[in-house]
Amino acid sequence: MPLLTILDETASGSILHRLKLEIGQEMLTVGELIARRVHDEVATYNERQSGTFQGLVQPTDSERVLNGYRLRPSKLIDAEQQVYRALEVFQQNGFFVLVNDRQAESLEEEVWLGDGATVSFLKLTPLVGG
Repeated sequence: MPLLTILDETASGSILHRLKLEIGQEMLTVGELIARRVHDEVATYNERQSGTFQGLVQPTDSERVLNGYRLRPSKLIDAEQQVYRALEVFQQNGFFVLVNDRQAESLEEEVWLGDGATVSFLKLTPLVGG
């Protein structure tokens, strides 16, 4: 299966996190792409339970730390709840998805993820005092 490289970036272009995701088809909706990414990162965390989760959105009952979110020891993350939260945050413009340097507009939009495709998630940080 082909591997897709996904980058988490800041608005200034700094790379926060890089991950590889197996994609079996060239066309996906943005919603399917987000769901696959979230399922993969939750499965990885739940397997090792390191205490720090580096994911797209903050899990329930977690604390924000420098490089992710800290959970109680032995706390598993519910993948379906994380997918729901991620889709909701996308719709509220909490992050943007760039596919092949073009901003995805909706969860239903189909995007090409074939050989050479690039995907970036731009996480927005709230301004202080506003």
